[in-house]
Amino acid sequence: MAHTITADSDQYDSERTGFQLSARHRPDVIFAAEDAADVRAAVSHASAHNLPVAVQATGHGLAVAGDGGVLVTTGRMNGVRVDPAARIAWIEAGTPWSRVIEAAAPHGLAPLSGAAPAVGALSYTLGGGIGLMAREHGYAADHVRAIEVVTADAELVLATPDKEPDLFWALLGGRGNFGVATGLEIALFPVTTLYGGALFFDGFDAVHAWREWVANVPEEMTSSVAVIPFPDAPFVPEPLRARRATHIRIAYAGPAEEGERLIEPLRAYGPRLMDKVEEIPYTRSDIIHNDPTDPVASQSSHSLLRELPPQAVEAARSLTGTIVEIRHLGGALSRPPVTPNAIGNRNASFLYGVVSRGSEVPPEHAQTEAALRPWSTGGKALNFLFAAHATEENVKKAFEPAAYERLRDLKTTYDPADLFRHTHHIPPR
Repeated sequence: MAHTITADSDQYDSERTGFQLSARHRPDVIFAAEDAADVRAAVSHASAHNLPVAVQATGHGLAVAGDGGVLVTTGRMNGVRVDPAARIAWIEAGTPWSRVIEAAAPHGLAPLSGAAPAVGALSYTLGGGIGLMAREHGYAADHVRAIEVVTADAELVLATPDKEPDLFWALLGGRGNFGVATGLEIALFPVTTLYGGALFFDGFDAVHAWREWVANVPEEMTSSVAVIPFPDAPFVPEPLRARRATHIRIAYAGPAEEGERLIEPLRAYGPRLMDKVEEIPYTRSDIIHNDPTDPVASQSSHSLLRELPPQAVEAARSLTGTIVEIRHLGGALSRPPVTPNAIGNRNASFLYGVVSRGSEVPPEHAQTEAALRPWSTGGKALNFLFAAHATEENVKKAFEPAAYERLRDLKTTYDPADLFRHTHHIPPR
């Protein structure tokens, strides 16, 4: 029987709190799920009492903080099974990428994981997944083989491209709007090492060097750049303290010698504060972005761009108190997937984001988006919509118009009562 937690329990606050602290769910009851049967019990309870359902694994991408209703926490569902011969893995609902990486590595394999291994692999994948090998292999969602999901009628369904194909298509992009996914079968890739890490430069200007450099890199090279205001604090490496530094992140899925040659133009640009690019085992891929691991309150906004001219880079030069991040897209991300799914905006070449600390949204977010409008595709990336920016209007922009209308039709079919609305919400008709 599922373990339930209510507001009068000592466990209530710790159970409902995830990585994103800008907001927290405040449910009537929490179902601390350990298996799919517990998830079915939670959905059955919600359906019987007409209560909305929210789901949380690690809480990195919290969209809508549920007020009332049922919260299903899946962090205890963290099993991984690897089939090395078939190059696939089965991952449970609350599994972080770190566990998948560790399970695959002894077999010479790696998943299409993202920058932060602490992020929940399942929710990341259902939202698209722009990972460390994205330009070579595409979205993580493009390589899902099967999805186990508890639907609004509390039934456990296995959706594949051949069995329940509409539900399979909708979950890959539509995330939690159609049920509570309890497991995924994903493809693994024969990768043991990356030529990867970070280059740090003083100030803002190295962003332009990166912009020019990415114009000629192969698809095996996935990179991004961030401009970060570092505090004067003991936990910050000495060369970066009290500086606004440009952080260029490198992930090259090819021979180290070729990686050395490819990044030589970046190394030749001006004096470097730090150079941490080398051949690394995939199990150390977290050092490339070096994302924070402690919970934090933050706000994030972004624009998807067709191109990145110098004027677009300059749009954020004056944002000295926030983090600016630009990711290079294209390559396999721009091609249709072998297995159709709902992921949209494959015409974007860059993702240009702004991240600020705290629960409030400073005006720099809207100002930067307005400045980037001449080069924007008008689209959004679902996994980069959280907190105040995860509005229904922005969620709609994450899909092609025809795909969004199909998603609304399928929402009406699979969840007409809108049980699963505490998510990146797609309303039924």
